[in-house]
Amino acid sequence: MKETTPAAMPPCFDRWCKRFDDIWGHQAQKREFRNYIGGLLGESERKNLSQMANNAVGVTYHRLHHFLTEAPWEAQVVNERRLMVMNQCSQTRITRGFTLIVDDSGHRKSGNFTSGVGRQYIGEIGKTDNGIVVVTTHLHDGKKSLPLDLELYQHANSLPEGKKDPKFKKKPELALALIERSLMRGYRPSIVLIDAGYGNNTTFLLELEKRKLKYLGGLAKNRKVIGETSANEREEIRLDKLAQSLPDEAFTPVQLNLDKPKPVWVATVGVELSQLEGTRTIAIVMNASTFKQASDIDYFITNVDGSTATAEWIVTTYAQRNWVEVFYREAKGWLGLSEYQVRDYRSLIRHFILVFCAYTFILWHTLTGGLRRRWASKPLNTFTEALEAFRTAMSFRFIEWLNHNKDVFVAYKASFGFVWA
Repeated sequence: MKETTPAAMPPCFDRWCKRFDDIWGHQAQKREFRNYIGGLLGESERKNLSQMANNAVGVTYHRLHHFLTEAPWEAQVVNERRLMVMNQCSQTRITRGFTLIVDDSGHRKSGNFTSGVGRQYIGEIGKTDNGIVVVTTHLHDGKKSLPLDLELYQHANSLPEGKKDPKFKKKPELALALIERSLMRGYRPSIVLIDAGYGNNTTFLLELEKRKLKYLGGLAKNRKVIGETSANEREEIRLDKLAQSLPDEAFTPVQLNLDKPKPVWVATVGVELSQLEGTRTIAIVMNASTFKQASDIDYFITNVDGSTATAEWIVTTYAQRNWVEVFYREAKGWLGLSEYQVRDYRSLIRHFILVFCAYTFILWHTLTGGLRRRWASKPLNTFTEALEAFRTAMSFRFIEWLNHNKDVFVAYKASFGFVWA
């Protein structure tokens, strides 16, 4: 059911929102925070301001818009409270030894007036197009996947002075700032996972090592390393050429358990890289037992000790990056991460953080079992199942509210030119 009303939200929703009450300066902000999160969790086909306001009795577009764009509050303060709420419960607490995943995600955006917009690679469509990109950090500990921080990448073309503009920062710079936030909170990961966009950046790897962080990242096939070839000679060589020179016996078969079991063949080699002191472990992962037969080859680098960085450890650990893709799919598909009606930087960041809050609300109740006990007759093992249980609760309580407030609902429909009879 698309329609809802703040007066009919399940009690668990208000109890959770009360954990944020003291950071709002006005009663109106407390109200619109609940209205915005409720709108993101609702069944509107699109999660922009207009749709969320039109589908909620007692919610107005102008109040929601003012809350998102003009009201005096800081997105970072809300995000810190969100993480603090997760840390207050033993079932949801951020534990030691977690994996920190760095990623960036983009979506199409037409026009030239939205902050950060420009022609750039958009991962969800696999090509360059007009859009915006955000850099994010995520936590995964085997039990939960939680978004931590986010920053908008401001494309040079969207800034008055281009790359010389003080606001322009490259993605690795933004990623380091987000990692630093986690470290300042006391969140020290056991491993940082990065894709080739960051793994190819030697300066970025050096900064991670300065912070005494272990990492596992992708590399491009044309990256040059100093390694030992099949002729037992050390020389500077491209990664793909190094892989081609290795004997078939160097590759170990590993079963990668994703949605479906996937066999891969992995070779690990100790190499040196320019600007990095000492040896790093390189992994070559193929979808066939020989280089000639392989149609999909990936390259990875890690500073983890060679005794730990085995073939199986590398592919199993890096597979945790899939949880980021799961998050983006859920946040964009169900919570409207890429749907908004604002253009300025501050409002965009606010929208993204509020989506994080909506996602965390469902995750918190999934881990604590609240939705399962009251609104489901089966285990809620996925985000989608838990969200559906919460929407069932919203629909049930709205129907109860409707039975006692038909006149209010009739007036609400009449405001759109419809007759409820």
